[in-house]
Amino acid sequence: MWFMTLRIALRALGRNKLRSFLTMLGIIIGVGAVIAMVAIGEGAKATIRSQIASLGTNVLIVLPGTSVQGGVRTGSGGVNTLVDSDAKAMMQELPSVAFASPALRRPEQVVAGNLNWSTLAQGVAPEFQQIRDWQVAEGRFLHEGDMESAAKVAVVGQTVVDQLFGNDDPIDSVLRIRNIPFRVVGVLAPKGQSSQGTDQDDTVMIPYTTMQKRLMRITWVQSIVVSAVSAERVQEAQEQISLLLRQRHRIGPDREDDFTIRNLSDIAEAASASARVMAVLLGSVASISLLVGGIGIMNIMLVSVTERTREIGIRMAVGARSRDIMFQFLVEAVVMAASGGLIGILLGIGSSVLLNRVAQWPTLISPEIVAVAFFFSGAVGVFFGFYPAQKAAHLDPIDALRYE
Repeated sequence: MWFMTLRIALRALGRNKLRSFLTMLGIIIGVGAVIAMVAIGEGAKATIRSQIASLGTNVLIVLPGTSVQGGVRTGSGGVNTLVDSDAKAMMQELPSVAFASPALRRPEQVVAGNLNWSTLAQGVAPEFQQIRDWQVAEGRFLHEGDMESAAKVAVVGQTVVDQLFGNDDPIDSVLRIRNIPFRVVGVLAPKGQSSQGTDQDDTVMIPYTTMQKRLMRITWVQSIVVSAVSAERVQEAQEQISLLLRQRHRIGPDREDDFTIRNLSDIAEAASASARVMAVLLGSVASISLLVGGIGIMNIMLVSVTERTREIGIRMAVGARSRDIMFQFLVEAVVMAASGGLIGILLGIGSSVLLNRVAQWPTLISPEIVAVAFFFSGAVGVFFGFYPAQKAAHLDPIDALRYE
């Protein structure tokens, strides 16, 4: 019975191919738009997540606090209150902290041979590699011995390699920062742009002790980069760091902190929330096309019932029951919607791939969304086909046979 009903439905739709296709067009556009828009939204979310992840996992940044001069408050970093022993104390005393690294940074002109390049010099500890989850493509990263001896060694990013060394092997080469020679011991794996659009590979990393003593001639650090043991314990780590620093800096209960802690997890969550809102908005707007397509199916099915009134009467006269008639028209509506859904899926996937390749928009096609879109297109057929099918099933056989 199912197979026979499907054949009858396909034969009926085939008699008016153009009309059937134009009816399906609303579903095709709706499903295709939903898949493409959600793919764009998911691609944006994935891009944001990867950019935040490139900053490191479970990261907190501790900055010096502010100062007040003549009633004017400076921003973060207005006072020099952080030292490298603060970072060591965090790792040794706080169970929620996995790694902590002092950090200094400043733009520097770097020279290698007869080439020079303006880049970001960073003074860091060996733990910085684990915090940022930054792999080394060649050579090695900085180690504890480099810190203790304030060694003149450097690990360079891929952009610096391209600008200063070209196709030559940079390992054991010498580059100069302020006429101080540094031996290149490692090359960092490429990370690409940050969420702010800056090139993360345009950097030279040296021991923070070397940067303190030889380049900046200071005893304090500009910031401390911290990694919590897990994402769930980031908030706990933030609270423990705050208590530890207040104790170490001898800050009384009635005094403000002389440091600031920034939680990158909050930034990541805010960015992901914005991307989710955008994805839902795009998907909701595209879903309107499905609604319009469903109305089109109802309209054409009502026309079909009117055109085939005599046929319905003949079928009833030879023994077809009301539920048989209803089932036939319902199957026709579902076939149109499901066929439109399949074509729409192909259109949506094709559009997403095209946008990714031609416009360079990040897109991510979710199998779950494809399945939901197809199911929803079938549900649209059932919903909007039910009334015309019911109307056909309740026609009076005598009136239907007399219909011209």
